[in-house]
This record gives sequence, C-alpha cells and structure tokens, in this order.
Amino acid sequence: MEGADFRFFADDHRRLDSLLEAATAARDAVDLGPFGLFRAGLLRHIGMEEKLLFPALRAALPASASITAKLRVDHGALVALLVPTPTPAVVTQIRSVLPPHNEREEGADGVYALCDRALGPAEAERLVEKARAFPDPPLNPYNDGPLVQRHIETTLELARRQWVRDEPAR
Repeated sequence: MEGADFRFFADDHRRLDSLLEAATAARDAVDLGPFGLFRAGLLRHIGMEEKLLFPALRAALPASASITAKLRVDHGALVALLVPTPTPAVVTQIRSVLPPHNEREEGADGVYALCDRALGPAEAERLVEKARAFPDPPLNPYNDGPLVQRHIETTLELARRQWVRDEPAR
C-alpha cells in the first residue's frame, strides 16, 4: 500500500515529467519556459529528498544509507545536467538518468516505500507537510563554460557505474 511519502514524491515525479514533455514538444528544440519550470521543480524535488526524506529514512532505517548514497550520486548527475543551456542532447541525457532513478525511488522496495514503512503513517504525513513548505531553490543562470561538459560526463559516468554492480546478470 502506498503511503503519504510515496504518493507525494511519486506525484511530483509525474508533474516534472509533464513539464519536461511540454518543454520538448517540438522534439528538435527545447522550450525554455516549461524547461525553466522543470529545472526549478527538479532542483526543489532533489532538495526535498536530500534535506528531508533521506535524513528521515536514514534515522529510521540506518541500513538505507547505502541506497540513499547512490541516489545522491544520481542527483549530482541530474543537477549537473541542469547547468548548461538546455538542448535536445541535454534533455536526452536527463532522460537517460530519470527513469531508472525514479524506479529506484518508486519501486516496491524503493526509498519512498521504505520511508513510509520505516516512519509510519503519522510521521510520513509530517514529512509531507514539511516537503510542501520546502522553499524554491535559488536559480543561477545557465552556464555553458568549458568545464561544464566535462563535469557532466564525470557525474553521468559515476551515476551509471555505481548501479552496474547491483544490476542482475542477464
């Protein structure tokens, strides 16, 4: 059964997915209006997880530190991808990270379900109330400097490499 944390954070994933779809409706260009909303929303979502959800989960279930640490690496890759001016290639990279990352959060044993089970209904509701009040992050202008792409490549490689060991053999 899905609890308050699961519903809140999974619903936010759907909202963000819709914004990203709107930003790329033309497929050969990125609409900066919806992408700006996606960017701000994703940064806020990551902030809520990093500052509220993950600490609450680790306090209630210390064994979760391993999975939250890996999700933080994914977050680093996603944040790096929000630095340059968005292009279809940048969006493709974002879409290479989001689905598997979201599954690790929303799956039956993902962090949202773990958090709901570990916290219990009342504490999960309190966490959701804190998340609703979480502030919007400050946004820096896009940066297309020479080191940005190298940083993106490094963070994407780290994010991909960390999960390979955990994936079942095919």
